[in-house]
Amino acid sequence: MSDNASIAELIASQKVGWALDQRFYTDPEIYQLELDRIVTRNWILAGHASQIPDAGDYFVFYLVNESAIIVRGKDERIRALANICRHRGSLVCLENRGNTRKFECPYHGWMYDLDGKLIAARSMQEHFNTEEYGLHPVSLELLGGLIFVCFCDDPPSLEGAQRDLAEPMAMFDFENLKVAASKTYPIAANWKLAIENYQECYHCATAHPEYAKIHSLMLDPQKRDRIQGPMRRRMAACGLKEIEHDLIDTYAKPDEQGYGYSRTALFEGYKTGSRDGEPVAPLLGELKDYDGGASDFTLGPFTFFLAYSDHVVGYVFSPVDHKNCQCKIHWFVRKDAVEGKDYDRDELMWLWDVTTCADEKIIVNNWKGVNSQYYRPGPFSGMERMERRYIEWILQELSN
Repeated sequence: MSDNASIAELIASQKVGWALDQRFYTDPEIYQLELDRIVTRNWILAGHASQIPDAGDYFVFYLVNESAIIVRGKDERIRALANICRHRGSLVCLENRGNTRKFECPYHGWMYDLDGKLIAARSMQEHFNTEEYGLHPVSLELLGGLIFVCFCDDPPSLEGAQRDLAEPMAMFDFENLKVAASKTYPIAANWKLAIENYQECYHCATAHPEYAKIHSLMLDPQKRDRIQGPMRRRMAACGLKEIEHDLIDTYAKPDEQGYGYSRTALFEGYKTGSRDGEPVAPLLGELKDYDGGASDFTLGPFTFFLAYSDHVVGYVFSPVDHKNCQCKIHWFVRKDAVEGKDYDRDELMWLWDVTTCADEKIIVNNWKGVNSQYYRPGPFSGMERMERRYIEWILQELSN
């Protein structure tokens, strides 16, 4: 395929079941198309309602060149407001989090109420109408206490996710979790490589010894199925139900956000994802015991969760530019858990900190190789089914 071929021709020439052509990772024009058609048009996790418990509490969420103020209003409602002054476009909120009675633009002093209404703008013309210059609302939805935003006015429907994920999220009581720790990992690579890496465990046995001794997901499907039995037999007694929603199917539905859920056994001797396999926090929700499993949640193209019986790990991938991205990880525990008594922050973070640091090196090396003149796409293995479907969805969105 010529370097001068159009993006449409490049998409049409993509081999089914093969990795992407080099230009999908390196071409700034394709990256801009991704921003327009994918990044700003899909839901992404901004945080959890527990982070802003009181009226006036807020934090600022950033995505590439967009930012939104996530604030709890006087009416207790959580809103997302574009962090852009309606006067001349300055950022309004420069602090990442806090509590306030109003937002004041630091440039010319325009003031906004917690619901985004303009309440003061000095020295304006006589017929200036403040009601026409409130902060732009940003699409926001709550799902089990989780705050999702989308930087477009007609985001994909979350109806299916709200319906089908309600029961599995209730098992872990997402509504009553709190963020015990967060950490952002910069990755010097195109954003798709980071998410592709997360989608497959073909590399886990080679690259992640800590993960591989705990999680059976690193096995091929036939071997994995054989160790699911003991977990399944324990689930009901522990307060868990066997539920599965296949992401492959939900990504295929037009105008609806893709989502998925499944639970996979841990290896014998491990109750949770910890250094020694022992609990690192109190059991979540109404769970009665450990079944020896971990649940994977997916919601949209950027947000993933791994729910153990005692804590939940949330991963949010996002681009920075076409050569850089980041992964922000949140560790959730039950809201009444006390640090230093019920959990140790370092032990809680251990597995996915060491794994994500290793992944960062893998992804950067992948990026360096993809940029080589010798790079040619290769075929996917049987253990890269989710990555293959993700790429097919990317191409579908770029074609629309």
